[in-house]
Amino acid sequence: MSDYSTLLVDRPREGVVLATLNRPERLNAISFAMFDEFLQLQAELNRDPSVRVLVITGAGRGFCAGLDLDDAARLPDMTTTEMMAGQQIWGAAVSGFRTMKAPVIAAVNGPAAGAGMGLALAADIRVASDTAKFNAAFVKVGLSGGDVGTSWALPRLIGLSRATELLLTGRFVLAEEAERIGLVSKVASGDALLDSAYALAEMIVSNSPFGMTLTKAVLKDNVDAPSLEAAVALENRNQVLATRTDDMREALAAFREKRPPVFTGS
Repeated sequence: MSDYSTLLVDRPREGVVLATLNRPERLNAISFAMFDEFLQLQAELNRDPSVRVLVITGAGRGFCAGLDLDDAARLPDMTTTEMMAGQQIWGAAVSGFRTMKAPVIAAVNGPAAGAGMGLALAADIRVASDTAKFNAAFVKVGLSGGDVGTSWALPRLIGLSRATELLLTGRFVLAEEAERIGLVSKVASGDALLDSAYALAEMIVSNSPFGMTLTKAVLKDNVDAPSLEAAVALENRNQVLATRTDDMREALAAFREKRPPVFTGS
């Protein structure tokens, strides 16, 4: 695994990678360097077939406070061309977690603001500590409420009406409300948060690698499918592909023999 200056990356469980945002003195605010390391991490993990699930969390008492204010102060002095080039990199760095091959779980251990909230939304599954809170802080610093994929992901998770309110007001959503409105799947105590994330990760790892890749892909595509017919056509293609694998044969054999399957990714 490569060395990172803003992330701690390790493998706490078989098939599971944990990436911890590691700027606790800044509530893990995202620097320009961290955006670059997001892209580096995604590329590295996408090349590694042993990576089945990525869990993202934050060091210390915060998940991610959004864009680092020191870097944010540089934005008004950038030319339009420089700003657009940067914005495209930063948006891709966060949304890239959604397009990774492996499922991504955000273990939100504290405040997730602005781009930090966008990072949580880019995960496939979100679990939160009871101290977590979310806000689309962009409007509080004179920016649009849509950034790093937030305006795409949030309405799909909680509905357009609630998303509109949160993006226009920038108000905080505490953990209990986040679970109630479907922003997160589960709330756990701080000490149990990573164990909750790992329990989900291990359930995913117990399934076939190709099946999980196809499942993530079909969800990503079919949430915007133009019709039921188009959605079913993609599902049909995926099922045909899955039946060509050795892992499906192994899954069926293991089910009949009442034993855990041993998947090889082939």
